[in-house]
Amino acid sequence: MSITAIASSITDGPTPAIGSPALRVERLEVRYGRTTVLGGVDLEARSGEILGLIGETGSGKTTLARAVAGLAPVTAGRITVDGTDRTTLHGRALRTARRAGTVQYMFQDPLRSLDPDLTVARLVGEPLAVAGVPRAERGPRVREALDRVGLDAALAARTPGALSGGQRQRVALARAIVGRPRLLLADEPVSALDASNRNHVLRLLDRLRHELGLAVVVISHDLDSLAGIADRIAVLYRGRIVEQGPAEAVLDRPLHPYSALLAASAPGPDPARRAALRLLREPAGAIVPGGGCGFAHRCPFADAACVAVPELGPATGVTAPGPDQHTAACHHSPDWRARLHPGNAVRTPVPDTATTLSEQPR
Repeated sequence: MSITAIASSITDGPTPAIGSPALRVERLEVRYGRTTVLGGVDLEARSGEILGLIGETGSGKTTLARAVAGLAPVTAGRITVDGTDRTTLHGRALRTARRAGTVQYMFQDPLRSLDPDLTVARLVGEPLAVAGVPRAERGPRVREALDRVGLDAALAARTPGALSGGQRQRVALARAIVGRPRLLLADEPVSALDASNRNHVLRLLDRLRHELGLAVVVISHDLDSLAGIADRIAVLYRGRIVEQGPAEAVLDRPLHPYSALLAASAPGPDPARRAALRLLREPAGAIVPGGGCGFAHRCPFADAACVAVPELGPATGVTAPGPDQHTAACHHSPDWRARLHPGNAVRTPVPDTATTLSEQPR
């Protein structure tokens, strides 16, 4: 059974209409010293849409979200939020944009991100105070936000330490939406929750993106959860987008071997998934020098073509325009799946010479 079929119970009702882009990331680069964390990322999230961002630890997911929120330095590229290029803002203009609350960040651990000495009412109302909302308007707005996330107004007098994990995460969500943002960045919003609370928070995100016209970017390792709410998924590996497209297509019919490896690694009893996982974990097919495909050193289909860095390209026969297009950065996206069978040789022979690919002319 596919991941998307298993997770379909998370959402209820029809998919909401998706509007204009609230976020557009173009050729984004982030470097710390000589280390490149993000290398030329292109991404788009539209109002009313949930975009899932997946990848293993260290792939650059959180750095990308922090760069969009203005919490990480941008080396090159452009970040446009609601029509405004954030990378050109400085000084007072940048402070004004931040205080407006157009972009909100929902951190992974609410127990550490919420001030333990403030009450829920003050925590949720703080973004309104920063934005300059009159004091008389803050109380009703706070109560409205708490009601939207399913919290009783009686909890407003409590501190985070007096709440359960699920309640704390909903307080963090109420704090994020109280200023009526255009873009919500949710970093692992359900990773620390039990199954019941996890589904509740995911349903909230799914409902709020429709009610508030939010563009939501969800960073997650839980593919089953993302499959239940995400409209599109982008796969990040070593600071580059290696695949993106409709969630069902990326999870059930991946074009990149790394995406297939992530999907096959998801827990489940499916024997076909376990068999695919064994084959995808085969040693690399060839030695590829640095500067080529970033996944080649782990890919059983790597060969001489992987010396060149692959660009994102559409699947064969797919004509959907813009962000709905299913694209992947892999030289072998048209044919690698045909070789993913126990009876076929997965490994690509190294050239029959004394030299490896790393020693051949580039």
